Amino acid sequence: MKCSFCGLTIEKGTGKIFVRKSGKILNFCSTKCEKNLLKLKRKPRVIKWTNQHRKEVKK
Repeated sequence: MKCSFCGLTIEKGTGKIFVRKSGKILNFCSTKCEKNLLKLKRKPRVIKWTNQHRKEVKK
């Protein structure tokens, strides 16, 4: 399972699951990722320490 924000793999039995009203399931490895996506509404491709940003830079 991968984190919905940073893209890191989450070990079994750890992390948090958030279910939106629409039924979409979001997995988070830490509260840092959860807060950045849900509360601060940041985009993962803009934040430098996420895997999505690293993929954008390589292109």
